[in-house]
Amino acid sequence: MATAGFWDDPAAARGVVEELRQLKRWIDPFADLARRVGDAVELSSLIADGPDPELERGLADELPALLAGLAALELRNMLQGPDDGRAALLTIHPGAGGTESQDWAEMLMRMYARWAERHGCTLQILDLVPGEEAGLKSVTLEITGDYAYGYLKAEKGVHRLVRISPFDAQSRRHTSFASVFVYPVVDDSIEIDLRDDDIEMEVFRASGAGGQHVNKTSSAVRLRHIETGITVSCQQERSQHKNRGTALKMLRAALYQLAIEEREKKRAAVEATKTDISWGNQIRSYVFQPYTMVNDHRTELKVGDVQSVMNGEIDQFIEAFLKRFGGKAA
Repeated sequence: MATAGFWDDPAAARGVVEELRQLKRWIDPFADLARRVGDAVELSSLIADGPDPELERGLADELPALLAGLAALELRNMLQGPDDGRAALLTIHPGAGGTESQDWAEMLMRMYARWAERHGCTLQILDLVPGEEAGLKSVTLEITGDYAYGYLKAEKGVHRLVRISPFDAQSRRHTSFASVFVYPVVDDSIEIDLRDDDIEMEVFRASGAGGQHVNKTSSAVRLRHIETGITVSCQQERSQHKNRGTALKMLRAALYQLAIEEREKKRAAVEATKTDISWGNQIRSYVFQPYTMVNDHRTELKVGDVQSVMNGEIDQFIEAFLKRFGGKAA
């Protein structure tokens, strides 16, 4: 980067800087862990020369952290897909069931928001359509952080809730479904052939809170890709221009994901696949009553503390998925 003329081509320079950043994300944790392992080996050699309770306690205190560091590197080693290091676009849609399913969709949104906070990721709501009484009809989140897509791709599928409905006057048990889709955020260096002639644009008045401007101005934007039928919408900004820009970003991501899926289908026709996951079926059940249990049907991992899971502690499910399927998206 110190070479003369390095920044003459800003796009190429940014690519090199990003590549360097990606390499450092691997090298720095490995170098730090290698240093700590070396210190532990040296410490164990001192203990071997003669018993020392203080040194033994220090080594015993360090070992759990070293094992956790090794496990983290092992997990990250599974995230070597071309898009795993990218930010993630995560959309949630409730299934049939009206208010009950819409409330479940909002609960999932909070769960992923808390996961993002725990991991130091930034979260932006790109589009949200609230439900009539409670919950939401759809939401699209952009989650930015190291390997956000690599981890969250494990969440793609149908999520099932069983609980006593707070919306049922007779306090009956209800089953609700919501679907989660995860796409990698496409950066400007990836070529997606998207021309104005390929898109139909519709403007409309935004729904939900927002004051007089939202209610009286057609600032919300809906884009439809004519060839594929993919439709995205954005109404979070007050400006129609900004909403269109965000919607284009969402559309590019969806088209990129479609291209990836088509490529995977062609490869799957030639190579036998290890996964036995069937598309469209529930991947996980969250049971609040008559007992508490979160059950991942792909890995058979079961966790009894539902509240901790709803507070964003889903790493155990993500890790089990990555170890079971080798980092392949569901």
